[in-house]
Amino acid sequence: MAIYPTREAVIAWLKTQVSPHRLTHILGVEQMGRELAQVHGVAPEKAAQAGLMHDLAKFFPPQHLLTLAQNEKMALDDIFLNNPHLLHADVSAIVAREEFGIQDEEILEAIRNHTLGKPEMSPLSCIVFVADVLEPNRGDSEVLDKMRRVSQKNLHKGVRKTCDYVLQHLLKHQKTIHPRMIMTRNWALKLSHSSFS
Repeated sequence: MAIYPTREAVIAWLKTQVSPHRLTHILGVEQMGRELAQVHGVAPEKAAQAGLMHDLAKFFPPQHLLTLAQNEKMALDDIFLNNPHLLHADVSAIVAREEFGIQDEEILEAIRNHTLGKPEMSPLSCIVFVADVLEPNRGDSEVLDKMRRVSQKNLHKGVRKTCDYVLQHLLKHQKTIHPRMIMTRNWALKLSHSSFS
């Protein structure tokens, strides 16, 4: 049986590291992750744990993110080097392991994959990826509500729609797009088509 740090301990640490607004978002991801896990037959406590820890490094300074990633021997392409904030997912997994003793590789992977996703990612990773964008505090627009309903019915279709939504936002604001997001989208598209929904 895996030993997880107490929720209270993680929240107390987060209160010293992230803004109140970010903490509200994190708790929303924890909540939605738990709910999606129950629907899709994934361990709810794992989804809640990954959701609670997905943004541990969100407010780390760019150079600190780069240093921790380099110490971990991560392969850093030019996009990561020029946009270190994209590393906060990978670095949050490092913090979860080093600061809180998380050894469950599936939880660590879900934390790593919550921003860019990854082809062939586990259902747990899919859940945290979707919950990060669709958690209740993101708003209640018709588009978001429809995406939430889709994610309840078909997780891979939810991932694909989440990718489309994020990509549209990045294009609109002329932001850099990491190719891993495109690869995640294409993988999820293929799976959502193959499941006839």
